[in-house]
Amino acid sequence: MPFAPGNDSKTLPKKGEKLQEPKDYRVVLLNDDFTTMDFVVQVLRSVFHLSMEDASYIMLCVHKKGRGIVGVYTFDIAHTKADQVHKMADESQFPLRCIVEEV
Repeated sequence: MPFAPGNDSKTLPKKGEKLQEPKDYRVVLLNDDFTTMDFVVQVLRSVFHLSMEDASYIMLCVHKKGRGIVGVYTFDIAHTKADQVHKMADESQFPLRCIVEEV
């Protein structure tokens, strides 16, 4: 059945019902003793589209503090970014990992 205005009223909120914003999730990069700093910067630039300065800053935070917040996204985007990090690390044979935490 083709879409016609008014045919799909089941997806509309009921009167007085408030829509909620999606929850935010932060992607956190974890430090390890084997992944090179250059590779971490490369990942931050390619997956998270950070500038060289921002990527270097976050890499140093991860190195010094053991973890660093890379960004805050909706659930699906945060998990997709984490999967991209893990895929790049696995392909380059580095143990780099990141986690997704609810804000």
